[in-house]
Amino acid sequence: MTLEVALQHRFPGVTLDIAFTAPAGVTALHGRSGSGKTSVVNAVAGLLRPQAGRIVLDGQVLFDSAAGVNLPPHRRRMGYVFQDARLFPHLTVRQNLTYGRWFAPPGPGPDLARVVDLLGIGPILARRPGALSGGERQRVAIGRAILSRPRLLLMDEPLAALDDARKAEILPYLERLRDGLGLPVLYVSHAMSEVARLAATLVLIEAGRVTAAGPATALLSDPALAPMIGLRETGAILTARVAAHEADGLTRLDSPAGPLWLPQVAAPPGAALRLRILAQDVMLAVARPEGISALNVLPATVAEIRQGEGPGVLVRLAAGEATLLSRITRRSAGALALAPGRPVFAVLKAVAVAQEDVGSG
Repeated sequence: MTLEVALQHRFPGVTLDIAFTAPAGVTALHGRSGSGKTSVVNAVAGLLRPQAGRIVLDGQVLFDSAAGVNLPPHRRRMGYVFQDARLFPHLTVRQNLTYGRWFAPPGPGPDLARVVDLLGIGPILARRPGALSGGERQRVAIGRAILSRPRLLLMDEPLAALDDARKAEILPYLERLRDGLGLPVLYVSHAMSEVARLAATLVLIEAGRVTAAGPATALLSDPALAPMIGLRETGAILTARVAAHEADGLTRLDSPAGPLWLPQVAAPPGAALRLRILAQDVMLAVARPEGISALNVLPATVAEIRQGEGPGVLVRLAAGEATLLSRITRRSAGALALAPGRPVFAVLKAVAVAQEDVGSG
């Protein structure tokens, strides 16, 4: 699946001038509120007609202002999951799910039993939406969209209305859908923790324009993009595999950067994981530290140092075959005489990686 988007549209206070290509997998649109993310998704769905542009999905032109093409929404075969679930209150969960099948074209696709299993909603099929939690309602809305057999699933801030506990509940199900169905997704979110766990491709949007687009792992570890992402949210994505669950409650992971220990991870040995390691949680040392409580000490080499407007700097590190980021002060960087090529040790406390930043790979 390839989605090509190029559109221009004026709203009061902002002008959209957006262009990007989304390959197969999950593509996340990330930016501040009002940057134009939802308008882009609505244009792809056919709910907004841009003043100019062209939108193409797998070679089929959905919209072309120059050629006068504008397919209506029902012919685009999109599944749309909104911020609020928008379930039919008088129907049961099963009936809400099967409602999506009325719009499914003939041919193969995920069946009801498979979707129910992936979303973990078997025990609630007989309930009505009023008896569901927010996370359960969103899972049902996602299942309904999938059962319409869309070519592309559009998700506009699907977790924004949920509290942290409900987000933590639903994110693993989104990962299961991503890995189990292979359905291409255009995912809108301003929460970097969601983007880091789910997205293969990232499109950063600011004030109606694309400022960067490409593989999420590369963009998230680029110090130049930290002002857009937010310094507190800046960090690198690291892939790892569960090596063992140890008797003291820690899980040992094998990663391209070296072995890591985290509080027990709910995944079996051999499972692939995807970790977000925040730059502010990575300390640096020029000699291997001894007599410290931090368990994770990774040999690395300074690849780049980028100074911000304040007292801090971002240091990009090559750690084995992985990339890490460290956010330290200019004073510390000077005291350590950091420069590209300098060997260092990246120090990370085992408890520094939050559970929400550990996802399936």
